[in-house]
Amino acid sequence: MWTYHTLCTSKARLDGKTAVITGANTGIGKETAKDFYKRGARVILACRNMEKTQIAIEDIKCNSFLSAEDKQLKYKLGELVFYPLDLCSLKSVKECASMILTREQAIHILVNNAGVMMCPYEITEDGFEIQLQSNYLGHFLLTLLLLPKMQLSAPGCRIVNVSSVGYIFGKIHFDDINLKNSYNYFRPWKAYMQSKLANIMFTKELARRLKEAKISGINVYSLHPGVIKTELGRNFNRTIIPGATFFFKYIMRPFIKNPKEGAQTTIYCAVDEKAADETGLYYSECRVTTPYRFARDDQTIKNLWDYTCQLLHLKSEENFSTFLENVSHQINGLSNGSSLNNIE
Repeated sequence: MWTYHTLCTSKARLDGKTAVITGANTGIGKETAKDFYKRGARVILACRNMEKTQIAIEDIKCNSFLSAEDKQLKYKLGELVFYPLDLCSLKSVKECASMILTREQAIHILVNNAGVMMCPYEITEDGFEIQLQSNYLGHFLLTLLLLPKMQLSAPGCRIVNVSSVGYIFGKIHFDDINLKNSYNYFRPWKAYMQSKLANIMFTKELARRLKEAKISGINVYSLHPGVIKTELGRNFNRTIIPGATFFFKYIMRPFIKNPKEGAQTTIYCAVDEKAADETGLYYSECRVTTPYRFARDDQTIKNLWDYTCQLLHLKSEENFSTFLENVSHQINGLSNGSSLNNIE
């Protein structure tokens, strides 16, 4: 229900923890970074725009205060660090992961938050539709590259994938993953919904593979943050109809969350004590929600994993531990995207 804005009430601290948040310089990503910072975490803001991120960091620092009780308990604010990441470039994803793995001693929380929404049709330098790569493929690759470090940081590690209720209209178009042959008007919608459905399926399959490989201490979550007023709606006039941005921002305003409200389920999945005993599930309003049956189809989920590995030139193996050991070496074999441009 759009008018229902649940708050994460957990008082859990993140002292000594390191969290990576993609797209953390605006919207719900920034609010998530601010929350983690107040809980004492070292927060890595993995973003494309350095200047915008530095402004966000200064804003967070200037507007984060500890309560009197926290001060009495000698709690402290955390740290805020910028790492460059452009999810539209697999080269950038690899470089960002390499810097994090080299410079950071541990990774306890990974929030795959960044994304684009219903933007004009565009193919990335790697040969993929931009929403598919920004919202799903880039995060899939980043997660696999950071998983070994998270294994060393376990227990108590969490991977949070921000999805959307829009998945209910989604479908994985295995025969036309870039939606090259789709009718233009519907293409931005179909691409967005496909990417958000993929995030839910990725979450379920990653949790299954971790469990089967007996890799404990890393839990995985997907979620719908709510309908939120953020920069994601900036392309609506071009991709829906003229005036759609105005309608979304002002006419729908009473039913739309602000970024702080929209960040609550992300924060819940990342810190709540009860959620620490759950993995592979889908959340909305800080509670578990059962996704539609087609989003839980085991065969489609496995097919998507295998197909994603194929797109990224990774050899998918049922032995997940072996797979993770080989990913870093396999990923080095990817050129700057030239070998992927034949994907339709």
